[in-house]
Amino acid sequence: MRKTIITLVVALASLVPGGVLADGMPASSEKTAAKGGDSASTQVTQADLAADAPSEYTVVKGDTLWGIAGKFLKDPWKWPQVWQMNQEQIKNPHKIYPGDVVRLDRDSMRMSLASGGAGGSGGSGGPSGGTMADAAGNVVKLDARVRVEPLNSAVPSIPGTVIGPFLSQPLVVEANGLDSAPSILATEESRVIVGAGDTAYADRIGTGDSINWQIFRPGVALKDPDSGEILGYEAKYVGDARVRRYGNPTTLEIVKTRQEVNRGDRLAPARETAFPTYVPRAPDKLIKGVIMSVDGGVSEFGQYQIITINRGARDGVEVGHVLATLRKGQVINAGGRLLDSSRFLDGLKITPVNVVPDPPRPPPPPVEPGKVAPVAQADGPLKLPDERNGLIFVFRTFDKLSYALVMRATRPMYIGDVVTTP
Repeated sequence: MRKTIITLVVALASLVPGGVLADGMPASSEKTAAKGGDSASTQVTQADLAADAPSEYTVVKGDTLWGIAGKFLKDPWKWPQVWQMNQEQIKNPHKIYPGDVVRLDRDSMRMSLASGGAGGSGGSGGPSGGTMADAAGNVVKLDARVRVEPLNSAVPSIPGTVIGPFLSQPLVVEANGLDSAPSILATEESRVIVGAGDTAYADRIGTGDSINWQIFRPGVALKDPDSGEILGYEAKYVGDARVRRYGNPTTLEIVKTRQEVNRGDRLAPARETAFPTYVPRAPDKLIKGVIMSVDGGVSEFGQYQIITINRGARDGVEVGHVLATLRKGQVINAGGRLLDSSRFLDGLKITPVNVVPDPPRPPPPPVEPGKVAPVAQADGPLKLPDERNGLIFVFRTFDKLSYALVMRATRPMYIGDVVTTP
């Protein structure tokens, strides 16, 4: 009898749909929760909505997923979580096209997508109503013919035109890493510098080597501001060249230049790189570093500038990571006068530079019975808090350093600013 009861229980359990668990949670939801998609730390709530978030938005040419998300959310890098919560409506966030309409339901915090573009994003628009006879009467039969329509590309995550040149260059090499690379030996008519359309001659290029080459110039050492370690040597991209005739030397035609090409510049085979699909996300662990350099060598920079940070793959930085930037707080003395902040180190005493000593302060007033004494004024140097001034998006990593794009700058940014997990 007991075996019969157990058999009946097992049989009834097998009739329960596989997508429903004992607590009523769909199996797909359990997988999503296991990945952290619906955890309290990643779930998008009403507090994450922008103050002027629209109810719907029509995608136009030139949009990016980051920009679209910024119209709805305070932190645009959280847009993958919105799509992840609604995979039935938006199966692939990278298949959103101009003309599509993104709708926001504030009550349920759900996003829906109506397909209006040529790409076909997966939105059906809902039933149209009517009878089958009405539907059959609306059918129009057309003869086969050729139609010409423009190709529509999906909306990218971030502006590809900004980071495109940096996907294959510049190079980060070890010390003397370009010494064995082919080099520009001479130029046409012994010119000191050459540009696009000119002819140059190079060594160490064989007939089996590439036709297209990129020209680099050895750059300065990239030193970690924190530890002083040499993280690599940046090879500055100069331009592109194409083999016109193989030989010893090989004749090159300069195709494109970013700077003037000089004798002694090095060559590396050109790499064809497709623009990858990025998914912005915060790192899973705390990452903290500093901005080491900025493309162009400017002292103050902002949105869409390319920067390098002193953290790379060995530190857990991955392509797609979003980091917050913070302006280092200044160092002041007890009287509020600025000290030489470049000499400030945690745990070390700071010597004021060209600062007039403060006059002696009177003793604090006596504390009345039953009241808490106020915090005493600091006698030594005081470092002001670091203040957030932007967001950066990592798009290329090396072992010891990474390249990132400034996606948002609320204040001017500078070399030496802190980068950290948002």
